[in-house]
Amino acid sequence: MARYTGPKRKLERRENATLFGSDEWRKRPYPPGQHGARRRRPSAYAVQFREKQKVKRMYGLLERQFKNLYKKAMNAKGNTGLNMLQLLELRLDNIVYRLGFAKTRMQSRQMVNHGHILVNGKKVDIPSYTCEVEDEIQLSPKFRKSEMFKILNAEIKDPQIPKWLNRLSLGGQVVSMPERDSIDRGIQEQLIIELYSR
Repeated sequence: MARYTGPKRKLERRENATLFGSDEWRKRPYPPGQHGARRRRPSAYAVQFREKQKVKRMYGLLERQFKNLYKKAMNAKGNTGLNMLQLLELRLDNIVYRLGFAKTRMQSRQMVNHGHILVNGKKVDIPSYTCEVEDEIQLSPKFRKSEMFKILNAEIKDPQIPKWLNRLSLGGQVVSMPERDSIDRGIQEQLIIELYSR
């Protein structure tokens, strides 16, 4: 299973956006690299490409995964951009993060990989698993007894839970499909659609 394990701040500086929940990268507000200080006006393609890279890195996907997700969104009925964002939001690792059980999407991905998450009472260890409306997400009994759960409970106070999710005491439930208002407003999905439709 491939995933990015390099420096995160470098990615945030490259995309000029907070991708992993910390603003530390703003100490050096120019792109990484020897000539990072030089900036030219980006072309239309560069703007579209950077937006795609930002969203891909934000959700922790590789290029092939992201392209397949786009194709799935394009084949579904309705607005392709909204379909794509809904598919991204309904990933199991993202739902665990949105429910406030993990500080970052990477941490929630690890929790899913290690089998600490149950969907409708069954263990699911695939971070890209797409949840559906009325699915119940729970923490495994073993994880609830762990020291890590106590630490996370102490550190994550009053998480911002979107309207389409309902947090329960030991888990949560997908109440409805995510609406555009509840998804990150910094994402410009139209640029990604234009990039892939070239």
